[in-house]
Amino acid sequence: MKIKDRYITKTLLTFTFSVLVIWIGIYGFFNFLAELGDIGKVNYTSLEAIKYIVLIIPEVVYSHASSIILLGCVLGMGHLATTNQLVVMRISGISIFKLTLLTVRTAIIFIVVFISIGEGLAPYTSDMAEKVRSKALGINLASQNQEGFWIKDGDNIINVQKNFDGRSFKDVTIFEINGSNKINTIKKASTAKFDGQSLNLGETSIYSIDESNFKNAISFQKRDDYNQTVSFDKDLIESLKRHPEDLTTWKIFKQIQFLSENKLRAGLFEVELYKRLIKPITLIAMILLAMLFIFGTNRDATLGRKIFFGITVGLSFELVSRVGGAMSLGFDFSPLISAIFPTIIVMIVAMTLVIYKSIR
Repeated sequence: MKIKDRYITKTLLTFTFSVLVIWIGIYGFFNFLAELGDIGKVNYTSLEAIKYIVLIIPEVVYSHASSIILLGCVLGMGHLATTNQLVVMRISGISIFKLTLLTVRTAIIFIVVFISIGEGLAPYTSDMAEKVRSKALGINLASQNQEGFWIKDGDNIINVQKNFDGRSFKDVTIFEINGSNKINTIKKASTAKFDGQSLNLGETSIYSIDESNFKNAISFQKRDDYNQTVSFDKDLIESLKRHPEDLTTWKIFKQIQFLSENKLRAGLFEVELYKRLIKPITLIAMILLAMLFIFGTNRDATLGRKIFFGITVGLSFELVSRVGGAMSLGFDFSPLISAIFPTIIVMIVAMTLVIYKSIR
């Protein structure tokens, strides 16, 4: 039995790896065509374009992991079915349930590998890719990313007009809010340095508002420098200019924690976090759905059609799962429920049907 298990696992690994190679090849080809318009500008050569494409491959693999694994496992089982090897295996005593578990086990191997790539390697290679491309095209990343931001930090609301590199800011205003949600103090500085724990303001103008005795009195003082302690770090500043799907899971978690502590909405980040945490279970549910078509009893449909419908249903389920996350933002209900409920329901139904077919 162990020899058969190893053979099935090897077949599924081979097909999944083949799908991965083909997927990367197609992506690389079309992305190279997209880069042709920039080749020849400044120092951007074909070699630099290829280097850029290679560096962003880990991010592409991670973002399309579900589709790659589903295709590989289903095509692998389809190959075994086409060559009648599944029939022989089932006659020899391997149940549909056992075959499905072997498929899921192989998928879990790739899930672990792809998560390691996506969380460990992809963020660094993607940043490196952007730097390589920008340098070759003569684009100054510092000037490209000078967008300002607003951020709430405890009782302070901080506005930065220009963020040069996550450490150097220009035109900084800090609004200090009291318990009645009214402004107590306004601090303005033309420049600021961020060391990861505090904002070191240059020449600072401080306006204090006194509302005692039913009168509003504004006092003014000027400081050569001012130090403002903050609770956020450089990673959070960096994440402000990125979409949640471009951040690592750890950075998303830190972002949610910071927003929650400051009583700000973190729904967008929560949806992305729960989607990632539930992704392995969602993929297993997709595979179970696809297996039902391969092991189906409809003799009027060819095996190729069954594989096609299995893959289509599996990918459609992932799309529905993503739509559920978006709906949770629009209708303001729990992102966790929207992420996990459809997956658990489909998982239970699919597993029940697999077991039923196995004991028939």
